[in-house]
Amino acid sequence: MGLEYSDGLSEPVPTVGTVVALTIGMVLLAKAIQDLPIGTAYAVWTGTGAVRTASLGIIVFDEPATSARLLFISVIIFGIVGLHLVSGEH
Repeated sequence: MGLEYSDGLSEPVPTVGTVVALTIGMVLLAKAIQDLPIGTAYAVWTGTGAVRTASLGIIVFDEPATSARLLFISVIIFGIVGLHLVSGEH
């Protein structure tokens, strides 16, 4: 979302916000891999980011909320839950 608002990193405030958010995300991913396998942690990290971004695109940018799109967002959510359940960290 920050990349969208930063206009190719040319807008200072959204660019700084994006860099801060990316840094926080990396710190949280580093924390997660202390307790989870790297593959699981990274898949969950990217999957939750994809779901949030797609959802906000629909809500904020009026992107189409087609049944196929919602179905595949749901598939990602089910995959995240499944990875959590089989990781032994629940």
